[in-house]
Amino acid sequence: MYITRQLAVGFTLALASFASQAADAYVFAYFTGNGEDGLHFAGSADGYKWGKLGGGRSFLAPGVGNAKLMRDPCIMRGPDGTYHMVWTSGWNENNIGYASSKDLVNWSPQQQVPVMAHEPGSLNAWAPEIVYDDKRGEFLIFWASTIPGRFAATDGSSEEKYNHRMYFTTTRDFVTYAPTKLYYDPGFSVIDASFVRANGKSYLMVKDETRNPPKKYLQIASAPDLRGPFGKLSAPITPPGLWVEGPTALQIGQDVVLYYDAYTTKHYGAMRSRDMVHWEDVTDKMRFPDEGTPLRLRHGTVIAVPEEVLGKLQ
Repeated sequence: MYITRQLAVGFTLALASFASQAADAYVFAYFTGNGEDGLHFAGSADGYKWGKLGGGRSFLAPGVGNAKLMRDPCIMRGPDGTYHMVWTSGWNENNIGYASSKDLVNWSPQQQVPVMAHEPGSLNAWAPEIVYDDKRGEFLIFWASTIPGRFAATDGSSEEKYNHRMYFTTTRDFVTYAPTKLYYDPGFSVIDASFVRANGKSYLMVKDETRNPPKKYLQIASAPDLRGPFGKLSAPITPPGLWVEGPTALQIGQDVVLYYDAYTTKHYGAMRSRDMVHWEDVTDKMRFPDEGTPLRLRHGTVIAVPEEVLGKLQ
């Protein structure tokens, strides 16, 4: 059975493309607070010093889902230059949000995509990510969900009733979606999976959401194909003892810069690597707007964009 949703075809949104692309600047798509007022952007010329765009205003207010939230925005650029965005539309819903744009300013009507409607007992659909699979000519969307009792061996390892695994669907046109399937099960409660392409290879970044005992760190695995199989997970790459989420990364020059939301200490951090094995903490080299305040950056996506796109957002 296929999920279908009609969307206006003249628009499409995104921030970055999974494939590497020439760009003159960088944009960070993020939310603030609980995601009530929607999509925010920060801009940077070097990927280290970030400033609010549009005076810090919301560029798109949430309009779908019961909770009407826009958390964890993920944007990518499709082969035709259209930007596609997916987001978490509520804490306890079985759908995600989708919209598109040509310039990150003007947006298509928002769509509610019921990715977990076939599992009426599912608790959530968190932090969806979207990438383009050029091998198959389709878009791949994946997210974290808990289906109570589905992975009994790790029940009780996360907060409350949660015990997440990654699920996915695919689409070519954002009208028809393939049936949802299990995407990634590393043997523990996992959320916030995200891809980065670096030095000609692809890597999957994930957060271990285990609470008992506390882990809450990021790891990476090589990904010869977007569908897997995924390689062995690395040792934790984020600072010891720091609870983090929402990884997003891209290659800047010779370095891969990985950004993360250190949500318990209310700041954004960053790691840097040239070989995806050895990582340097470069948080002290970063400048993010509104750090430590309710308006600070929350879990988002960083992408490379042409300078004129950044200019429109400013």
